[in-house]
Amino acid sequence: MTQETIPARIAEELGVNHNQVAAAVKLLDEGATVPFIARYRKEATGGLDDSQLRTLEERLGYLREMEERKETVIKAIDEQGKLTAELAEAIRNAATKTRVEDLYRPYQKKRRTKAQIAREAGLEPLADSLLNDPSQDPQQAAAAFVTTNAETTAVQADATPPVADADAALEGARQILMERFAENADLIAELRDYGWQKGYLVSRVAAEQQEQSSRFRDYFDHTEALHKIPSHRALAMLRGQSEEVLRLHIAWSDAEARGEEESSSVGERAIARHFGIAEQGRPSDEWLARTVRLAWRAKLAPHLELALKRQLREQAEEEAIRVFGANLEDLLLAAPAGPRPTLGLDPGLRTGVKVAVIDATGAVADTATIYPFAAGKDLEGSLKTLAELARRHEVGLVAIGNGTASRETDALVGELIKRHPDLGLHKVMVSEAGASVYSASEQASRELPELDVAMRGAVSIARRLQDPLAELVKIEPKSIGVGQYQHDVNQSRLNHKLSAVVEDCVNAVGVDANTASAALLARVSGLGPNLAEKLVSHRFENGAFRSRKDLQKVPRLGPKAFEQAAGFLRIPQGDNPLDASAVHPEAYPVIERICAQTGRQVSDLIGDEAFLKTLKPRDFTDDNFGEPTVRDILQELAKPGRDPRPEFRTAAFREGVETLADLEEGMVLEGTVTNVANFGAFVDIGVHQDGLVHISALAHEFVRDPRDVVRTGDVVKVKVLEVDQERRRIGLSMRLDDQPGDGEPRGAASKSPGKGPDQRRSGASANAGKGKKKAATAENPSASKRGGRASPQEQAPTTALAEAFRKAK
Repeated sequence: MTQETIPARIAEELGVNHNQVAAAVKLLDEGATVPFIARYRKEATGGLDDSQLRTLEERLGYLREMEERKETVIKAIDEQGKLTAELAEAIRNAATKTRVEDLYRPYQKKRRTKAQIAREAGLEPLADSLLNDPSQDPQQAAAAFVTTNAETTAVQADATPPVADADAALEGARQILMERFAENADLIAELRDYGWQKGYLVSRVAAEQQEQSSRFRDYFDHTEALHKIPSHRALAMLRGQSEEVLRLHIAWSDAEARGEEESSSVGERAIARHFGIAEQGRPSDEWLARTVRLAWRAKLAPHLELALKRQLREQAEEEAIRVFGANLEDLLLAAPAGPRPTLGLDPGLRTGVKVAVIDATGAVADTATIYPFAAGKDLEGSLKTLAELARRHEVGLVAIGNGTASRETDALVGELIKRHPDLGLHKVMVSEAGASVYSASEQASRELPELDVAMRGAVSIARRLQDPLAELVKIEPKSIGVGQYQHDVNQSRLNHKLSAVVEDCVNAVGVDANTASAALLARVSGLGPNLAEKLVSHRFENGAFRSRKDLQKVPRLGPKAFEQAAGFLRIPQGDNPLDASAVHPEAYPVIERICAQTGRQVSDLIGDEAFLKTLKPRDFTDDNFGEPTVRDILQELAKPGRDPRPEFRTAAFREGVETLADLEEGMVLEGTVTNVANFGAFVDIGVHQDGLVHISALAHEFVRDPRDVVRTGDVVKVKVLEVDQERRRIGLSMRLDDQPGDGEPRGAASKSPGKGPDQRRSGASANAGKGKKKAATAENPSASKRGGRASPQEQAPTTALAEAFRKAK
């Protein structure tokens, strides 16, 4: 593969036409963004969507880096005078970076090894001779390579190491063969693949840590098939290893996983087979067998163990990043309450509840601090203050942060609504995740310089309800709290993924160029932080933009940036009604053609869905705009500026159910999905502790991916199956006909865990259910707490669901 053939490789991987990929690559190289290409260059790419284009962009970077690395490796080997045509071809045909490094391994510069010293002593012919002809007697063959006294003096003068006797010669020959075995690329690849498919990860507790590190207790005695370990469990064990609580090693067979002795290992047999070594009673067979054994134990096994753990980590990280990105997308695209005056409450006990009123545009209209819960509490005064603020500013929504004292504050607002029904208030619990990060940020200081840090939190909570996307883009994605092990994964890859998700979400919704913050504008295709700041400054100095053409007056916003950004920037109530739509200015001539052929004005076309459906896209195509673009234009004219986000809904928490103590098995409650992991969904039911709906309890049919059923932000009904007061665990089911105490929920695999090494053992006991009951703390041992409610990352399957989690496939 070469740089020129990369598009063909990507096209094969994506299952699309080569020309589609080639066109997308050309656009990316010219500086086009994925959102722009996905929406406005469908003719060129054959309709590749943003998901396909993100994958294409990622693979393009990987394959280009690999091609550059190949050329570097070939050049390095050639400079050593060791490059052959066959080796160069093998490197150029390598399909992965790992394969390239395997081929390069024998030629990498390294510290002077025992094998190199042996070669310098002239012992490589002895190694080759014994390997190729085991019928020789090793001692007799080695005797010819011993250096005599006279030779020793000459050797020393020549700086070549002497060979004192036959044993020294044989040891040197052995070191040469061991290094040769350990650096054979095909053998390494074969063993790595075997280990991944057939090996086990064995976890044991460090003896001195058994009492102090109970959060990893599920892995104190745990064995699991390597390729079957889920992402969250792999990252938990790897964290335990990094904290020196757990000792992890790879077992290459069932017997090794059970701790049984074997006459020869999988690795030894593979080396012997690869190099034609067999026990046939010949004089050198025993010497060669020992060489194989030492090569496996001292060189190949340690190298492959590190490689397999690295592969496990990389795949676990990839899945964790994927889950984080999916949850972030759901959160950013959550239903907005819209431009309505909103009261934001940041709950607190001793320090009081911070209150902020924001108007329909998100601007701060009023603030206050009330003390309904502290010593000497003023409940009546607090209610009076809230009522006055709501009435004065015509507030319709109350956003309550879900941290410490959130349920008390929720009850306070409930009393407010009961006493003042005329206000027409609706209360909503809002996640505080990341609010403190924003409040203390430089951006918050610029936006709200007159407010202290605590009050900024109340403003952020209110704005999150109005428009989650516009507010959450101001916070570093990792701080939003919808991932698992975000601090353990590759930070560069995580940031790249999350930035792509935010960019796609912002551009999918579109941005009001006259009201958007710099943080939101920075995510618009083609802009970035610098141009976003300049756009805001220009808007402040010159007033609102009247048309998209006015955007070109922003300093340094050139033709390329305008092309990329214009379609995603909206100008409501501007001079041209099309500027409030997702139609790109470059396509306005198409609409002029539609108007000319239909005899209608633009204003008559907009919103007339019935008439627009009668038009045929092919009647308005030309050399620049094909049917896909015209079809998009007609859809946009039918519903201009349509928001892809769902309709706003809120969960109604049951009155009187405010703590774990209030929960009873069998209760059916309404709640909001706060996080979706591979093993299920966490749901806020209003008791300061998210409950878990295990994947097997999400639906009556088999569920492969929880996000096929629920998304972060969904309002769902759940039944309480189990409450563990001591461990603060809540087991829930979305199958409302499930009954508490049924044991394993329907839908879980019925296969018994058994007692073999593929069983996910926890502790010496084979009681899988009991072991798994503890899994949550081990899988997320360092998750933080947000206010009074534990983060979803700290939880895991509860007793009844835990057994299903162990067995579920």
